[in-house]
Amino acid sequence: MHRSAERKTIYVTEEQVRELLTMQDAIEAAKLAFREKALGNAVMPPKLIVPLPNGDIRAMPAYLRDIGLAGVKVVNSHPANRALGLPTVMAILVVVEPETGFPLAVIEATHLTAMRTAGAGAIAAKLLARSDAAKVGLIGAGVQARYQLLALNEVMDIEEVHVWSLDMELAHSLVEEMREKVCAKYFVHDDPHDAVCEVDIIVTATPSRSPIVMDGWVKDGTHINAIGADAPGKQELDPALLKRAKVFLDDWAQGIESGEVNVPLREGLIGRDEIAGEIGDVLVGKLQGRTSNDEVTVFSSTGLAIQDVATASVVLRKLNVLM
Repeated sequence: MHRSAERKTIYVTEEQVRELLTMQDAIEAAKLAFREKALGNAVMPPKLIVPLPNGDIRAMPAYLRDIGLAGVKVVNSHPANRALGLPTVMAILVVVEPETGFPLAVIEATHLTAMRTAGAGAIAAKLLARSDAAKVGLIGAGVQARYQLLALNEVMDIEEVHVWSLDMELAHSLVEEMREKVCAKYFVHDDPHDAVCEVDIIVTATPSRSPIVMDGWVKDGTHINAIGADAPGKQELDPALLKRAKVFLDDWAQGIESGEVNVPLREGLIGRDEIAGEIGDVLVGKLQGRTSNDEVTVFSSTGLAIQDVATASVVLRKLNVLM
């Protein structure tokens, strides 16, 4: 780290983050975060969620010992913002020097958040999906669905993309945008069943509070990245599907409180002993992931502050703020 008699906190704009951060960077940062957590080198209290009119804000602190960086992100979730011309998710990240508490940087982190979430999905798919997976089903067609597809394209050869959204215009706009970036055959469906029944990987990225993807629709061997459920009361998957599947969380504390399993756990429809564990433990070899081509696997992503700090470290190194 640069040290001088007169130190200054830098401000990093969204435009700088977009210019500096690649999807491969985001995937590697997610891998680093999961590994450091699994090895006991991370400090990360569960995120604090404050309900607000039409949404919420979350405070997300973390410290990664081995990279020598700490930070706190404040991020919102307001699903109705699209109608106002605003992003549904916006974020700001304060990065701190652990030894002194000096604020190294304030980073506009909306793009960073989308990228690191997508990076985590790519890691999960690489670890848990079948090696021959080639067909992707997207439930939801917003910003995160697009980023998830871009990230998956970095770790697999995508042949088909099937899309469903409550907003059909949004689904078609996703296809128009993504066919320039991900070379595949695209299909837009009127029914979520048709978007998931014949695919190898399902990505759910909606703010739903009731199941969208039902157990009977999902064929054996499918992997699911459940991205949308990141607050208490949210769910996208049929509890019977979770009971059938091998489920991995990004973090136990956050996952059972606000991830895909939060509602069925509280309602007694699944038990904690039916959750396989954390994805980081699969990454470092402490747990087995997929053990057969017939297993259904689920990654429940709530989004971790350590991912933000790890991804911020990439940006700050490219800016020569960190050595």
